[in-house]
Amino acid sequence: MTIAVQALPVPDLTDEALAAVTAEVAETAEEYDRSGAIPVAGLEAAHRAGLLTATVAERFGGPAVSPLDAVRILVALGEGDPSVALLAANTLAIHQSQGAAGHWPEAAYGDLVRRSLAGPALANAIRAEPELGAPARGGLPRTAVRRGADGWILNGHKAYATGGSALAYHVVWVVTDDDRVGHLLVPGDSPGIGWIDTWDHLGLRASNTHDVVYDEVRVPLENFVEIPRGPDGVYRDPAAATGLTSFGHPALYVGVARAARAAFVRYARERIPTALGRPIAETERIQSVAGEIDAQVAQAETLLHGALLRTDTAHLAQLSLLKVQIARSAVTAVQTAVAALGNPALTRHLPFERHLRDVLCVRVHPPQEDAALLAAGRGLLAP
Repeated sequence: MTIAVQALPVPDLTDEALAAVTAEVAETAEEYDRSGAIPVAGLEAAHRAGLLTATVAERFGGPAVSPLDAVRILVALGEGDPSVALLAANTLAIHQSQGAAGHWPEAAYGDLVRRSLAGPALANAIRAEPELGAPARGGLPRTAVRRGADGWILNGHKAYATGGSALAYHVVWVVTDDDRVGHLLVPGDSPGIGWIDTWDHLGLRASNTHDVVYDEVRVPLENFVEIPRGPDGVYRDPAAATGLTSFGHPALYVGVARAARAAFVRYARERIPTALGRPIAETERIQSVAGEIDAQVAQAETLLHGALLRTDTAHLAQLSLLKVQIARSAVTAVQTAVAALGNPALTRHLPFERHLRDVLCVRVHPPQEDAALLAAGRGLLAP
């Protein structure tokens, strides 16, 4: 498939350029965290830098950055505003998948790419449901589509639709009226899409992960992408498996840990208690804490980058475990900073409590820790 569109920008991925985007995105992170509004300013900054389309394949006019550079982008955005980074991670994953498999029909993907030239064009897989919960735990969706005279007609209620009304495309997990399972590609501005503002979360408050209701939404027939069942006839959720392109979510939380580390350094250098008469950064206690934070960030970054540089079969089987360890290190880094500073770290006048709330969200992304450990243990102990 070839899409005739203007070439997308090639992002500057030098450390200096990514740091500049981080700083720009961070300027409004607290504001959007408090309001819960779509982080428009941060998304526009990421768009101007060419980061939201960095994984578009070359045959579609994109720069096709490597998985390693994709996670570098998401670490940088996560350090600035993890809500922006989450929206970017989902969109970059959609483009990566299209580049690898080409499942989207030409008209739909061409429309997404053309929208991306004009401004931030977000896409996300809309899969969870209020009754079912996360599909990675098993089960099939109740959201259904039936054939109409000129296409599919979609009805259903989805939960945790990250991106909300800012989405250019919904990739909706559905069952058809002839019992097939797959994704329906739905333009976000289609008539019949309604939103229920359910997202009042501890962290990633600006991610707009609201419920969405589809009421007689009409979609072209070619926009259904079937997901085949296994040889035993059982459908297995692809999101439950970890691949080399699935490290976008842990990457953004490494960015949160980096933000907490930077905030700790600033506070330690500026805090001068009267009784001490010098910055707390000069005390061995705070220096030891800073070392522990740095160790956890270094461990998370090394695991993240190392996972993407290895391709041997034994390593691939451990990818879910590596995601668990990256998450643990990111959480520990932020918790260490908060625990050492006490009350100042829990006030909303400083960023530490926001970083703590945000980093804890790493635990909800599939495969979740218990599932990853159980699968690894069973594999290790199998005869």
